[in-house]
Amino acid sequence: MSEANEDLNKQGYSADSIQALEGMEHVRMRPSMYIGDVGVRGLHHLVYEVVDNSIDEALAGHCNNITVTINEDNSITTEDDGRGIPVDLHKKEGVSALEVVMTKIGAGGKFDKDSYKVSGGLHGVGVSCVNALSEHLKATVYRNGQIWEQEYERGKALYPVKSIGETDKRGTIVTFKPDPTIFQQTLEYSYDTLASRLRELAFLNKGITVHLIDRRGKKEDGSFEGETFHSDEGLTEFVKYLDATREPLMQDVIAFEGEKNGIPVEVAMVYNTSYAENLHSYVNNINTHEGGTHLSGFRRGLTHTLKKYADESGMLDKLKFDISGDDFREGLTAIVSVKVAEPQFEGQTKTKLGNREVSASVSQAVSEMLTDYLEEHPDDAKTIVQKVILAAQARHAAQKAREMVQRKTAMSIGGLPGKLSDCSEQDPTKCEVFLVEGDSAGGTAKQGRDRNFQAILPLRGKILNVEKAMQHKVFENEEIKNIFTALGVTIGTEEDSKALNLSKLRYHKIVIMCDADIDGSHIATLILTFFFRYMKELIENGHVYIATPPLYLIKKGAKKQYAWNDKERDRIVEEMGGSAGIQRYKGLGEMNAEQLWDTTMNPEFRTLRLVQIDNGTEADRIFSMLMGDEVPPRRDFIEKNAVYANIDA
Repeated sequence: MSEANEDLNKQGYSADSIQALEGMEHVRMRPSMYIGDVGVRGLHHLVYEVVDNSIDEALAGHCNNITVTINEDNSITTEDDGRGIPVDLHKKEGVSALEVVMTKIGAGGKFDKDSYKVSGGLHGVGVSCVNALSEHLKATVYRNGQIWEQEYERGKALYPVKSIGETDKRGTIVTFKPDPTIFQQTLEYSYDTLASRLRELAFLNKGITVHLIDRRGKKEDGSFEGETFHSDEGLTEFVKYLDATREPLMQDVIAFEGEKNGIPVEVAMVYNTSYAENLHSYVNNINTHEGGTHLSGFRRGLTHTLKKYADESGMLDKLKFDISGDDFREGLTAIVSVKVAEPQFEGQTKTKLGNREVSASVSQAVSEMLTDYLEEHPDDAKTIVQKVILAAQARHAAQKAREMVQRKTAMSIGGLPGKLSDCSEQDPTKCEVFLVEGDSAGGTAKQGRDRNFQAILPLRGKILNVEKAMQHKVFENEEIKNIFTALGVTIGTEEDSKALNLSKLRYHKIVIMCDADIDGSHIATLILTFFFRYMKELIENGHVYIATPPLYLIKKGAKKQYAWNDKERDRIVEEMGGSAGIQRYKGLGEMNAEQLWDTTMNPEFRTLRLVQIDNGTEADRIFSMLMGDEVPPRRDFIEKNAVYANIDA
């Protein structure tokens, strides 16, 4: 052995120093590699991984009912009536197959092509990953007339799989409690978040019944909050659900379901009077929000078939310019769902399908579906083509407006909006811009900010509601042009008009800072609607935040404290011994620069809420309902949620 190697061994650096983390330990040490993050999203992802196992049983034709229960202690119980996880001895591992599935990363029937043709779940880590990240998990299996059970703590079995009785049932029950040492941000499950995903799964897998029960609080009649999701029509019902808040252009949903080149394809689409394009795509129940080959196949099939029909109808004869692919998709809501045995995922978040063979299959399915529909529904066909022509005319007007924005954005620093107070830092990763409501608050923010890295862009009143506006009106709006120009982003080409070039984004933190009242909330919602429809990439890449200014200043003698809600205000007043002076901030302009910095802008003490899209289809539905033309759905939403609203006097 050389002197150098001897010296290294003396320092303790030898083969024993190489830490080989096996399966479960690696999941616990690097949980974000497996579930995305250890915040709210990762917490809910645990439920989806367990439910995916039950969905796989349903896809294989062995399960009809799935129940998800949020228990009193925020643990989760999932139950299905599938075949039950096998419990017999696993020859290679020497323990029960149930224990292998629960404690070995990558183990499971979904990797056996004879057991499952396709399976849900993006990474295939499954229930073993959930087990590793739970402080306690209990698996109960009803199989072959016996009830089998095993419990685990942080991924390790507490005892061998044992039979605890006889049964005529079949299925699997898994109860798990997330580990608080892993999920330090929160352990509380959101009923609405789980309901959105389970509803989506019911639409994507027609015929399956999914129950959600929340045992954390009883209703007035003594029952628990809960819903049952079931769809007989699948994507056709899904499209109707998504478009319920928009005015339809046609009564029927255009739908296709079948197999093309060995790939199961399901498509549903409908046109409405809005100007937004709403395409949602799925692979094996995973929302592929980055798109991929199945979405490009849909677009190609749609454009080719509709253009051929429009040409043959003679309706385009008087048009002096070409129709773009975008024109065929204005006011279109569509869902594409494919099942792929071995999906290849690409993209930044691994949600973009890369399988080339899928494109042709979807394109053929769409072409076949549309050709039949257009021939059988000539009135609807004419209405669609007329909308396409109007979209093309509006696009040409929008192109001129877009070019103006492009020219302004491409100009030097002197071309920035006059009201923008920029920062001195040049590194975008260190810079943040506050979109502030009104000149008064903007003036206070300019005085209170740190000029090194904080920029201020005051917005005049309420910006345009883009949900109701044609695209060229959006690009002509002065406030929106200022936002584009200040951020430095450029708008994509005609064929992909909503794609942003983020390479020249000037600030990596974009903070919406509005008054803590009804008007402020409305303005924040208008800005969020604009970002969601025209700059979604900013949200998806984690650049958009909402500031949280305090509602109250409580003073007693020399003491002063801020409160962000009524409960906090009451607690502070009580701690001060009562009879304290309370100032209610109606707007940011009522604060002085020092107060605004201390409470809302200082990175050391402020609270910023990151804007995230947990469920793209549900976000689309909510925005169209709150900001669109249809009043009844919005009224229903307000009546249902009024109990949570704080109404200013």
